[in-house]
Amino acid sequence: MTKLEKGPQGRRRGRGARERILSASQQLFRTRGINRTGMNELCAVAQVSKRTAYQHFTGKDELVAEYLRRFDPGLMAAVFDRTDLTPRERLLAAFEVPTSGPGELTPLCPYIAATIEIHDPQHPASQYAREYKLAIAARLAETAREAGATDPEQLGEQLALLLDGASARTRVLNAESFPTAAAIAAVLIDNALPAMGREQEDVKATVE
Repeated sequence: MTKLEKGPQGRRRGRGARERILSASQQLFRTRGINRTGMNELCAVAQVSKRTAYQHFTGKDELVAEYLRRFDPGLMAAVFDRTDLTPRERLLAAFEVPTSGPGELTPLCPYIAATIEIHDPQHPASQYAREYKLAIAARLAETAREAGATDPEQLGEQLALLLDGASARTRVLNAESFPTAAAIAAVLIDNALPAMGREQEDVKATVE
């Protein structure tokens, strides 16, 4: 028999409170911001009591960190793990960031948004955001190495910086910056690859 709990206003709800809390956090933190979202509002949207919320999360700090973990647990697996693309194509695909809907701009990177709001570098969310960004740069460097880049670590860091810059500039200008970033990335990548490596990439892409 499904275990039930009493939510706000005494409504009876089945299991899944943790998922509802995380879903509400994704909705509210992205639209209202982390600091402007209180636990009372979050619990109301998730339709759980505060007691239930604190049974799943020790506090808002832990919830914010888990909110960030849920965004991309596979470190952009849809890009880096694609077998139908050459390494160079995978590097460029990292800049094909999907928007949240037709005609909408690419949303600000949640890791950047979180660290802007949270000034404590030791905050769990800040630490996770830092680890995530370093991991993305490492995956870019790994792919650059596969593509034959002469200095894959440098190219990985350059592309990671370009991704973050495009995300921030899109928000500031309220205009999509990723197409321009993709064009710059192509120049950086081609300059980093030996001529022979580029020719092999082109031949491989043609054959496939």
